[in-house]
Amino acid sequence: MADPKGFLKEGREVATRRPVDERVKDWDEVYPGGVGRALLPIISKQASRCMDCGIPFCHQGCPLGNIIPEWNDLVWRDDWEGAIERLHATNNFPEFTGRLCPAPCETACVLGINQDPVTIKNVEVSIIDKAWESGFVRPQPPEWLSGRTVAVVGSGPAGLAAAQQLTRAGHTVAVYERADKVGGLLRYGIPEFKMEKKHLDRRLEQMRREGTVFRAGVNVGEGDLTAERLRERYDAVVLAMGSTIPRDLDVPGRELAGIHQAMEFLPQANRAAVGDPATVDGSEQITAAGKHVVIIGGGDTGADCLGTSTRHGAVSITQLEIMPEPPQSRPAGQPWPTYPMTFRVSSAHEEAGERVYAVSTKEFIGDDQGNVRALKLVDVVFEGGRLTEIEGSEREIPADLVLFAMGFVGPEKDGLVDQLGVELDERGNVARDGSYASSVPGVFVAGDAGRGQSLIVWAIAEGRAAAANVDRFLTGSTTLPTPVKPTDRPLVV
Repeated sequence: MADPKGFLKEGREVATRRPVDERVKDWDEVYPGGVGRALLPIISKQASRCMDCGIPFCHQGCPLGNIIPEWNDLVWRDDWEGAIERLHATNNFPEFTGRLCPAPCETACVLGINQDPVTIKNVEVSIIDKAWESGFVRPQPPEWLSGRTVAVVGSGPAGLAAAQQLTRAGHTVAVYERADKVGGLLRYGIPEFKMEKKHLDRRLEQMRREGTVFRAGVNVGEGDLTAERLRERYDAVVLAMGSTIPRDLDVPGRELAGIHQAMEFLPQANRAAVGDPATVDGSEQITAAGKHVVIIGGGDTGADCLGTSTRHGAVSITQLEIMPEPPQSRPAGQPWPTYPMTFRVSSAHEEAGERVYAVSTKEFIGDDQGNVRALKLVDVVFEGGRLTEIEGSEREIPADLVLFAMGFVGPEKDGLVDQLGVELDERGNVARDGSYASSVPGVFVAGDAGRGQSLIVWAIAEGRAAAANVDRFLTGSTTLPTPVKPTDRPLVV
């Protein structure tokens, strides 16, 4: 194990972010030189805090089954090549999860029972960034080809994980992406200041060198590539198109100009941040510059909208959340090792904006030109299992741009899903059995399209598990890992 007394000698420490007044002027990652490099001076001591528990509950917190105590020990011993070998054994893309995952492994850390938990996520991203710089990440092409073909629809984390596993198993894999570039939400949903796209691009290049084929700008189910032709062309199909129908808010004034879904706003900003045209059709970019911005939704997507609006030069930014402000520490009703709802501060929250809790939007108010100019809200309280408005608390706040960041309700049905005729579950997701197979023979489902909106670690775990089942379907057996079942759920109360 790492230092047996490490958790007694060392406290939890994280890397220092760049000064706010510096980082809001650019789109680079908020850590100097990137988070992995920024962590290097402190990461060995942080890895030494791992207790090498007899039953490491961090394994239960993470659906990938990451062998966390082992790579903590290897980092402490300065064996970076051994550490990346252990990390890659369970996680195809630690450079993504190390930057974007909310780290349920850390809230399940045994040390976290009575101390600050190990900085597992930080050790993870340090390992992979060091591995890329040291040349430890190499293509792993298959030793032989099976002669079987697989189409993966969607190039987010679930689709990419399934594709890499199946390619390495010897199958010929093509990944279809309807956007102009591969990556799904990793490309256009995640701001550059959270993950620079160079990390995505070099992983995609590794996959290309292994043999995976990428076909961007192809919307399967439209034009010549119908569902029928897709099934004729490939021996198996993996649906990994995500949960992309955004939750809306049907209140008076919804039709006013200046009200948009987050995934209308963020992709345009992400394109512009890397020097590409903001829109594919030449229309005007949705921008927060010089506006009063209101973000409805208090999660990660809302924080992404906040950080983006700050860099655009918004006059004011208000983030609304219908639930009450969470506590600073773990609530008694959400005991270890579950993932607790606590007050969290992202890099975007450090930079600007105001968070308002326990409020509900009543109405959008427009000007004479049909543009939104204000938002009417009301305080609410959670009583008897329902939200109740507090009488006399209605008020208006200025709003020139309103962004919905309230999550997603399922995959799009028009096009491929309807053409395939796959069965849906009671929540509108694509139904699958215990082997990730849909109701249509040879068609499998991985990630948010089957699970519903979830975390990136669940998407990668499902992509890996679905790949194992596809491999078994094609060849009769498999040596690929199956980290999760479709029915597995996170450690929550």
